[in-house]
Amino acid sequence: MKALLFERSLPRYAAARVASSVAPGRGARLGPLHLTEVDEPELPGPDWRRVSPILAGICGSDLATVEGHSSRYFEPIVSFPFVPGHEVVGELADGGADDGARVVIEPVLGCAARGIDPPCAACASGHTGNCERVAYGHLKPGLQTGYCSDTGGGWSSSLVAHRSQIHLVPDSMSDEEAVMVEPTACGIHAALAASATGADLSGATVAVIGAGTLGLTVIAALRRFLPPALLLAGAKHPEQRRLAASLGADHVLDPEALVRGVRRHTRSLANGAVLTAGADVVIDCVGNAESIDSALSMVRPKGRVVLAGMPGAVKIDLTSLWNREVSLVGAYAYGVESVPGRSPARTFELAFELVAEAGLGRLVGARYPLDRFPDAIAHASAAGRRGAVKVVFDLRPASRRPTWRSA
Repeated sequence: MKALLFERSLPRYAAARVASSVAPGRGARLGPLHLTEVDEPELPGPDWRRVSPILAGICGSDLATVEGHSSRYFEPIVSFPFVPGHEVVGELADGGADDGARVVIEPVLGCAARGIDPPCAACASGHTGNCERVAYGHLKPGLQTGYCSDTGGGWSSSLVAHRSQIHLVPDSMSDEEAVMVEPTACGIHAALAASATGADLSGATVAVIGAGTLGLTVIAALRRFLPPALLLAGAKHPEQRRLAASLGADHVLDPEALVRGVRRHTRSLANGAVLTAGADVVIDCVGNAESIDSALSMVRPKGRVVLAGMPGAVKIDLTSLWNREVSLVGAYAYGVESVPGRSPARTFELAFELVAEAGLGRLVGARYPLDRFPDAIAHASAAGRRGAVKVVFDLRPASRRPTWRSA
């Protein structure tokens, strides 16, 4: 089968890093990712299904990997070579009675998928994103589908998934909506991390940094499940600003103006980094040194900063966090969520709901075949500037593909 394979090659990884530093999006042409013929992954056990991807998204973490900027932290929990792609809608395709049924993959490879019994404490409580066994069991290391050499990934014509990972797609949901379920689950998990106690944010001021896929789904999730009194967003590009407002942000500002906007709306007096007020919560959906510094510059004393964007190695001054007793928390993946006024629910259950209600399928723009992967990576790296949000690979036969939207 055809697949985009990422192999361990330090020289190519270094070349990708240099190329993408000079021209973001160009590292894929020189890096360890290449299109090749590989064997279909074998079914690891009786509770596994074969899935033929229909659409597979390109995520920020994928870009960091193929362009040589991912953290070495991940090396022990990734196995090579692997096929990337964890944002997947596909069809069951292993000869079962339900062949052809559309499914979304919940990519975390937790204890259930790894055949580990009893499960770790995190998996037992439903918080599979915090699984303690992602390098153990009968699978090779891999924190998610798309980073494990045994399972394959969405950037191919076939992968395997454990039944615990599979969610049936309603007939009423389009392929574009379905491929947004996984990134929306990430946004929901980050949005709900804004409340330390699970209480509502009805009296709070919340600021969101970044309006790419993650930032926009966070905004939609806040408005739907945990609406604050005031929701501000920083968005760099015109289409991002339009979408942020349509999904529920009260005020959308240029990133450079967001700190001033938060201080103005909260009547904060500032002498350098010392604030008298600020946002109750800041959700950073970018994850670089500049965005983290901005978050600390606009959060109130004893406020909360949620780090939703994958940061990598950054250098920042944490004096203000220490001095003003700010809480800095991470938000990764998904599991079981507590929503005020509702029973606990799986993040993916909430994501299906939010995608449909907020019309998040509209965030899917350009589609590419696998053989145009350098163009797809370049487009995804410049998505905001080019008026796009989510760029995807289209794995359907040519006869089933709509007209390419890859400009």
